[in-house]
Amino acid sequence: MQISSRFSVAVHVLSLLALQQEDDVLLTSERMAGSVNTNPVVIRRLLGQLKKAGLVEVRPASGGTFLTRQPAAISLLDVYRAVEVVGEGQLFSVHDKPLQACLVGRNIQSALDATLQRAQNALEQVLAGVTLQQVTTEIMSQENLKN
Repeated sequence: MQISSRFSVAVHVLSLLALQQEDDVLLTSERMAGSVNTNPVVIRRLLGQLKKAGLVEVRPASGGTFLTRQPAAISLLDVYRAVEVVGEGQLFSVHDKPLQACLVGRNIQSALDATLQRAQNALEQVLAGVTLQQVTTEIMSQENLKN
């Protein structure tokens, strides 16, 4: 099982917004959807989550969308928490209702809890250490290598 693509799509959208600040181009959900190659409704839902988290400002009636902070002040952990519905210590789940009469079934959750919590903490630490500015810098670097 994978984490949903909402995270990578949100980073994509925020990267567009960060780079758009330099070009002064109005970005609508339709334009963002074109870049992501998805339906504008998907982008609008995602923008709603990003707005609720305080990462973007959405101006209705094709007024565009803008970052509320500088890209260097937005971590990937901020984005992850904004769009993923994963609570603290809940990234991994153990199957529901294992057979309690089985040695493994009744002990699997407690046997995995500490390891899975460490794994989630590690993921969150890595995401906290990367900013949107670093992502957009990497995007531009990759583009310059192609030219």
